[in-house]
Amino acid sequence: MADQAHFNLGDSHEESLAYPHNVLTRDGEVIYHGAIFDQEKANKIYANLMNKIPWKHDEAFIYGKHIITARKVAWYGDEDYDYSYSGKTRTAMKWTPELLKVKHAAEQKTGMIYNSCLLNLYADGSQGMAWHSDDEKCLGNDTNIASMSFGAERRFDFRHKASREKISVMLQNGSLLVMQGSTQTHWQHQIPKTTKVTTPRVNLTFRTMQF
Repeated sequence: MADQAHFNLGDSHEESLAYPHNVLTRDGEVIYHGAIFDQEKANKIYANLMNKIPWKHDEAFIYGKHIITARKVAWYGDEDYDYSYSGKTRTAMKWTPELLKVKHAAEQKTGMIYNSCLLNLYADGSQGMAWHSDDEKCLGNDTNIASMSFGAERRFDFRHKASREKISVMLQNGSLLVMQGSTQTHWQHQIPKTTKVTTPRVNLTFRTMQF
């Protein structure tokens, strides 16, 4: 059986780690900053995203079959960038004022400049994301992705492609997690489904697309 590590916010091990810290053991960096907004601010951002974003169900073409997901998405950017994944092309909308504020907060923490953001809305624990890597050519090599979470706390899993080692971290409301270096080359990640979560979570993944 593959080794598995859990960095659970309810465990004393997680509480003893200073932020930010790398949750991976090798072959990449995943820097978890914990919550970078206080809960009042995080809740305001969450309410704005829930009410102001024109959420739409995601679509995919898998083995020629058209799939419409329960999970909803939105795609924003500096320009009307086209982003293709799972056989579907999406055109970016222009930033909202609230999204720009959150983007700037992420950029201040990471020292990066992001030109786009993919938003995911998980209505509750019945909705998740299967194992995958964000390794599309338009993201380039050793891409940097800043993932921000608002709303329900959800578990985020990593799995090493060769050793099958697994590592998990609980993502807090208002938190920032940054995937960088060779992470996408060597690791997959997922949001597992769970019956324990009954409220929504909004995930913002800020990216630098290359065209």
